Amino acid sequence: MIVHHLGKSQSERIVWLCEELGIPYDLKVYDRDPVTRLAPPNYKALHPIGTAPVITDGDVVLAESGAIIEYIVAKYGKGRLVLAPDHPDFAQFLFWFHFANGTLQPATGRSMILARLKLPDDNPILRAMKGRLDLALGLVEARLAKVDHLAGSEFTTADIMIVFTLTTMRLFLPFDLAPYPAILAYLQRIGRRPAYRRAMQKGDPDMAPLLT
Repeated sequence: MIVHHLGKSQSERIVWLCEELGIPYDLKVYDRDPVTRLAPPNYKALHPIGTAPVITDGDVVLAESGAIIEYIVAKYGKGRLVLAPDHPDFAQFLFWFHFANGTLQPATGRSMILARLKLPDDNPILRAMKGRLDLALGLVEARLAKVDHLAGSEFTTADIMIVFTLTTMRLFLPFDLAPYPAILAYLQRIGRRPAYRRAMQKGDPDMAPLLT
């Protein structure tokens, strides 16, 4: 299996997952275009969607973070890092796994695009999108004030899904986490995980993870 990692992108999740599971994989790293900061043509050519992440596994070419994580866990993970339906935290696990790219990442992405338009601070659309992001971050903060990991006491793929948005995404949309002490404490716990440190060093050795 080849993990095609675009520097400073959501594909860091897949490198991290492979390191957590301790499974064999080949890592191919691609640099962003120095002017546009977008993926280079050879990365866009990997899959019709043209975005990161992408893996190739034999004849399989798969995109989308959630799909790739579910594929790898199902095929190679032997049930690790996910919760079974009879687990008391199963519903929480499902919610937070999908919340990462269903709610939080879109909120940051829309805010990033609006920020580039240089709209006035009182623009109603800008204010609405900021409100959505604040609400999403507030939900994460409230959850992490009660539990060590998003699903509960156990580290799962829900954590792998969300950390990019709380860290590396801030290179593209700077936002202050000082009002969210539980999130900051959580990121410190994540930063102590050996697999996370290995993944970030392999995928983006020139970048210090934004854990504060």
